Amino acid sequence: MDKEGNLSFISELTEVFKNKQQQFIQFAYSYVRDKEDAEDIVMSAFTTMWERRDELQEHINISALLLTAIKNRSLNYLQHQEVRMNAEQQISNMKQKEIALRISTLEACDPEKLFCDEIQSIIHTAINELPSTSRQIFILSRINNMSNKEIATRMDISVKTVEFHITRSLKQLRAKLKDYQFVWIWL
Repeated sequence: MDKEGNLSFISELTEVFKNKQQQFIQFAYSYVRDKEDAEDIVMSAFTTMWERRDELQEHINISALLLTAIKNRSLNYLQHQEVRMNAEQQISNMKQKEIALRISTLEACDPEKLFCDEIQSIIHTAINELPSTSRQIFILSRINNMSNKEIATRMDISVKTVEFHITRSLKQLRAKLKDYQFVWIWL
């Protein structure tokens, strides 16, 4: 543009800015639904037109060109919002799936069984750590439900020896199961 055309363009752009700025903001707002973003879109379009004033042809319809620029910027804004919302939705879906998995895992969890299995493992280990004779007597007494007299007869030892081994075994089991005192009802 020559100097005279440039001055005419600046004057016309200034006039359009004064008279139609609010209409352009309202147009952008009707699509983007955010006042500040609509204002930014309009100001960006005006700024770009100002920066490229030397590249523009004389006798252009500034209002139509600005409206096209605002339309394109609004479209870009909405497309960016759509991409962002899709990404957020995917993240939300992943979080929902993770929560659903944790819920189903927790619902399937049987604390009594887990706790019982843990205690059984401790008892089994503790019994296996007993000396051979004590282990044999304890199993006969507590698992096979034999009386002290029956065990003494079967093993050809005195009832007092049976009682000694059971007492010693229970003492070791108590030490191993100190955190599970309610188990003594079972033993």
